[in-house]
Amino acid sequence: MDILLFDLDNTLYSSERELFPLIDERINRYMNEVVGIPMTEVNTLRRSYWQRYGVTMQGLMRHHGVDPEDYLAYVHDIDVSSRLHADPELRDALSAVTLRKVEFTNSSRDHSERVLDALGLSNLFEEIFDIRVANYIPKPGTAPYHAVLERINLPASRCIMVEDSPENLRTAKDLGMGTILVGSLPDTPHIDVQIPVAGDISSALSHWIG
Repeated sequence: MDILLFDLDNTLYSSERELFPLIDERINRYMNEVVGIPMTEVNTLRRSYWQRYGVTMQGLMRHHGVDPEDYLAYVHDIDVSSRLHADPELRDALSAVTLRKVEFTNSSRDHSERVLDALGLSNLFEEIFDIRVANYIPKPGTAPYHAVLERINLPASRCIMVEDSPENLRTAKDLGMGTILVGSLPDTPHIDVQIPVAGDISSALSHWIG
């Protein structure tokens, strides 16, 4: 194996940090205050767009003419440092891994950089591939995976995806990647290794490296 493709939110840090609820609140406000959708309809629309397109933004782009850059700037305008802090143990664990490491996320680059900075991981990843990598098409769609593989110039068989989302890992496995699930969700056949936290990455890699 040559490279680790790390998801960002709820993968490099625990969902117990409750950073994503801050983004959820901003999404709801954007839909109501900017797009003009009644608050009573916001949750129903969000569920519908998630099921159909993978992210709320795609539904807003397709059905409401939303500018994706305006949306990304608005919903990620949160105080990351209020929920995250430097994680020296995680930094040591990632630094000990000799494989190349990149970020592959459905969030924006700016948000990713703020999260990595708050965690003390800013210089550990050679690249950040965000929601823009395949023209705003999100994981688990195949387009962003193919775009990342083209950019890193490697076959899927040389990559390991590290994620908190089983669905995103299903696509990775279908393409031929190794898969590591971070978190306590039920294991499934397309998961090669499951670890409780990203800091256990070295033990996970023994599945391939020995």
